[in-house]
Order: sequence, then C-alpha cells, then structure tokens
Amino acid sequence: MTFHRFIALGDSFTEGVGDPDETRPNRVRGWADRAAAVLADDDFTYANLAIRGRKLVQIVGEQIDPAIEMMPDLVSIYAGANDVLRPRVDIDRLIEAYDVAIGRLTASGAHVVMFTAYDPGGSPVFGALRGRFAIYNELVREVAEKHGATVVDFWRLDDYRDDRLWDIDRMHMSAAGHQRMAIAFLDALGIAHALVPLELAERPVLSAKERRAANLEWARAHAAPWVKRRLTGASSGDSLDPRWPVLAPAPVS
Repeated sequence: MTFHRFIALGDSFTEGVGDPDETRPNRVRGWADRAAAVLADDDFTYANLAIRGRKLVQIVGEQIDPAIEMMPDLVSIYAGANDVLRPRVDIDRLIEAYDVAIGRLTASGAHVVMFTAYDPGGSPVFGALRGRFAIYNELVREVAEKHGATVVDFWRLDDYRDDRLWDIDRMHMSAAGHQRMAIAFLDALGIAHALVPLELAERPVLSAKERRAANLEWARAHAAPWVKRRLTGASSGDSLDPRWPVLAPAPVS
C-alpha cells in the first residue's frame, strides 16, 4: 500500500512520550515520527494530533473532526488505555464511542490502523487490571474487523517483556520501544522498510537492596505524581498542543 497523507491520533503512546528529542515539538519523537520518516517521499505529508493524558472521549471529540478535514488516506489511532486505568470504567460504552469514531474515519476514505493495549500481566502495579485490558483488546479487535481496519496487536508483542523497551517511568515506551512499535506498524501494513531494533544497553545487575531503592525512587518520582493527577482530574497534557497540527512534510532527521 502507498499512502500520501498520514495522520496520527491518540494519547502519550502516539505523541511520543518516552522518546526524548529536544529539537521537536513537546521535546519528543515517538514511533509515529519514526514511521512517517520511512513513508516520506516527495508527495507525502504527516500530522500528529496526539496529546498525552487524553482519554478516549477527548480524543474522539478533539481529534477526529480535524483529522477528517485534512482528508488523510492513512490514520492511526490509539485510545482507551487511560480510561481503562481509571478506578471505574464502562468498557462497553467506551467501545461504542470508539466504534462510531472508527466508522467516521473509514467512511472518509482513510485506511485506519488501530492498536490493542499492552498485556500488563507481568506488572506488579498494573497486573491487577489484566482482565480489563483483555476485554478492551478483544472489543478493539471486533471494531477493527467490522470496519476493515488494520490492527497492531501490542498485547502479543512479547519483546516488550524486556524492561529496556520502557522508559524510566515504567508507563511509556523508551526510544527502543518506540522504534520497535514503528517496525510493528509498518509490518502490519505490509510496507517494506529498513528499520531495525535499536541496540539495547546491558541490563544492570542490582542487589535486592538496590532494587528496593530503585522501586522507592520510582514510586516517589513517577507513581505518586501519576496517582495525584488521577485524583485531582489534572492531566500531564493540559498545557500542551498537538505536536504536528497540520499536514506537512515528515521530519526525517
């Protein structure tokens, strides 16, 4: 398949959080930028409307109409994980809204790529939500099948069991994780490319005491602020704008 107008929608996953780049808007790069650089040619443009912290209804309300107005032929969308992480969520109603949004995107003529969520089964923090995510993912697959969308099945990407594919906050992909996701995205579309996984640093060997200290530091620096935002209704993306709000040549450096 050949595409000329690619728009990426969603939350921190698609914005690129965890893949730092001081030269780019919001100081991140991400898998979508990496994939767009592969797709780039003289007739290719790219936009990225994703903003960290956005829940599914916000993504649908803020990003679907602007995307359709730009008449894309390829749209990626990842939405719903921030909802599933909340203490209470109605997954069926969530998927109903998602279904309507995907229907609108496909009716516009765009080919849509959707993502399942990662399997948190090995996580001591989020593992208790594994059943929720399994239900959400199966319903995402049903919506994708209904509308002829391509699915990148994050749930089944076992590479992400390696903690080096995750950022220090343990919630977002690292640069290596984003590179791996760009590869999965292009592979799912059947697009030939030369991307390869990034070389991983040696995994440090920690004593039990060092692991406890690292876990306490993670809880202080990352888990506690995340919980506080959930309790107060704040979002890490409240003051941010979309990184690439209009179609333009893809950044390739």
